Amino acid sequence: MFKDYFKKLNPAMIAVIWSLAWPTMLEQAMQTAVQYIDTAMVGTLGTAATAAVGSTSTVNWLISSSISAMSIGFLAFIAKARGAGEEEKARRAVGQSVLAVLVFGTFFTVLALSLSGLVPVWMQVDEGIREVASKYFFIVYIPMLPRTASIIFGTVLRASGDTKTPMKIGVIMNLTNIVLNFLLIYETRVLKIFGTEFTMFGAGLGVIGAAIASAAAFTVGGILITIVLWKHPFLSPKGQKISPDAEILRPCLKVAFPNMLQRFGTSLGFVAFASMINSLGEVSTAAHTIANTVESAFYIPGFGMQTAAATLNGNAFGAKDKQRMHDLANMFIPIELVLMTISGASLFALAPALMDIFSDSPEVILLGSTVLRMVAVSEPFYGFSIIIEGLMQGVGRTKEPFVYNIMGMWGIRILGTFIFTQLLDMTLVAAWGCMIAHNMFLFTMFLRCFIKKKWNPLEE
Repeated sequence: MFKDYFKKLNPAMIAVIWSLAWPTMLEQAMQTAVQYIDTAMVGTLGTAATAAVGSTSTVNWLISSSISAMSIGFLAFIAKARGAGEEEKARRAVGQSVLAVLVFGTFFTVLALSLSGLVPVWMQVDEGIREVASKYFFIVYIPMLPRTASIIFGTVLRASGDTKTPMKIGVIMNLTNIVLNFLLIYETRVLKIFGTEFTMFGAGLGVIGAAIASAAAFTVGGILITIVLWKHPFLSPKGQKISPDAEILRPCLKVAFPNMLQRFGTSLGFVAFASMINSLGEVSTAAHTIANTVESAFYIPGFGMQTAAATLNGNAFGAKDKQRMHDLANMFIPIELVLMTISGASLFALAPALMDIFSDSPEVILLGSTVLRMVAVSEPFYGFSIIIEGLMQGVGRTKEPFVYNIMGMWGIRILGTFIFTQLLDMTLVAAWGCMIAHNMFLFTMFLRCFIKKKWNPLEE
């Protein structure tokens, strides 16, 4: 079936796809590079420090994913409005995105800070690192308002076809994080570069220093992207009403709400998943945390293409161009399969070397390498799911992905992990096996969606 798609590759359309996808890929690559650097820097402090930082990371995904879900509603609306030439509607939607930032940012700031002392307990973090894990979580969530702006305003810009600006701001954020990590994590020490020795200042704050660096980077990114949006020639919310606009919010929420439930449900599943893994001990927690960080880099091609798929399919849907939507699918699917096959093969080959970067523990390296090689085999299948979901997001079809992801997360990954690790006393390998089964379930369901043309309402 896919052989026919490769014959229909259109160089002009590939150029358009690439122009939208590469800035998102580079932005995600920079974010992942910082995660790598964060993990490596904190990893030098020991396994306990790595576990303290990683033990609450799934709660971070839970909150960030809920905000990202709302941004998908704006992406679908703005992409469709611009495709239909309704520029005023697009600008009104941007005004409503400001309201969303204020509401969601304030809500999650209060929620996260008030629960910071309880999260490590819920996550079954070892008692010896609960206090530092709680402090890390609290500090990282102080700048929740600018973090929300980064997510929602970044998606608004991408919906209009501007993927380069969020990328540039992401680079600045990441550089800020790296520099502050370097200054705040370590003690003052003597460094030697090209044979020259000098004293390098260091605050010696350890895990707390990493938290402050991340919080500062989030603040910088949120402020910068807000300024850019305010000065944007087409999308500036200046003059738009910030109070609720039902005509705009209703269709945005119709798309966002299922996606929000999906991300909340799956992220809550990640929390339950990580909690069960944390109960397996420090080595499993560290191996899982590092393997997740390593794995994230190899999903960059997939999610970069997903953003382009959602934007372009939304534009074509707004223009009611059925043929263009069909051509886009013929472009995205083979490109995605090739990219994710290369990505999976690279992850399989490099797994031990990448784990070795972040840990000196032979047990952690061996366990992490094993689960990474397992998941590498499923990457092309997961890549297919990512693209079809992106095409569906662009046209506002978010109900089916919600159902599939919740079924896969809770019916396969969580239930399976509970049985294997909590009842049968099996290891991290069994838990990641359940994760792979979840990915294969998604492939099956999204393949069904593709065959039934759920991604293209004009042709369904």
